[in-house]
Amino acid sequence: MIDIAVPKGSLLNQTLHLFEQAGLEIRRTEREYNARINDPRIGKIKILRPQEIPGYVAKGYFDLGISGTDWIKESGSDVVTVTELNYGKQGPGKVKVVVAVPEGLDISSAKEILPGSRISTEYPSLTREFFDGLGIPVEIQFSYGATEAKVPELTDVVVDLTETGSTLVKNGLKIIDVILESTSELIANKESWADPVKREEILALETLISGVIRARGRVLLDMNVPEGRIDEVVSVLPSMKNPTISKLYNSGFYAVESVVDRSQVNLLIPLLKKAGAQDILELEISKIIP
Repeated sequence: MIDIAVPKGSLLNQTLHLFEQAGLEIRRTEREYNARINDPRIGKIKILRPQEIPGYVAKGYFDLGISGTDWIKESGSDVVTVTELNYGKQGPGKVKVVVAVPEGLDISSAKEILPGSRISTEYPSLTREFFDGLGIPVEIQFSYGATEAKVPELTDVVVDLTETGSTLVKNGLKIIDVILESTSELIANKESWADPVKREEILALETLISGVIRARGRVLLDMNVPEGRIDEVVSVLPSMKNPTISKLYNSGFYAVESVVDRSQVNLLIPLLKKAGAQDILELEISKIIP
């Protein structure tokens, strides 16, 4: 059995939804931070702060965990990245740990920050490493949140996590550098990963979870195509590999099936129709397992 730590806070809803789609529904018990998954491969489930999870996984309290690249790097935890899950607070994609200064300040790069500047951040280790690399001595102040609100009275510069940068802009700040791009990661304890039995269980779960990630943003198109229009339809039809084509019984039509990006569908369907496709179906996909 493997024990898993999942993140509370802004990543929790995304994580619960991902596991549910993977057929691994996380059910909370009467105790808020404890949960269970009805799967014989999975033992303890604990809901914890994402900042803490890399350290607990590294120490072997859990075999598997989910946390952000930012907290894995900040904590310096020696763990195995099984796969990137590619979701954040608001959905798919990556967030950034950035350096920001007041909008009116005439600098455009972290290299121009003055020695001795006060920097407020929730990432003291990442910040120290970054500015040591630039050769700029700075005063780092740990922030317990609302970092962007501390300029200029309490600090000169902020190092903060952002998805769009809009909160920084609203507080009169501009981004001048990026320290790190971050996304959610599925991480494993090194000893658990080295254990053949646990590794097989971890990879089985990763297959289900990654299958959901691959399916997001894709749909399955099914259509019927007259025999004489097959080449025309296939020429405009993108697919993960090649479309599946089969002859319909006792007719002059073929059934054509292909997985395509959801973002292309609204433009693609009229082209398929014009090329000769009929009876077009757009179907949701729950998992894609290569």
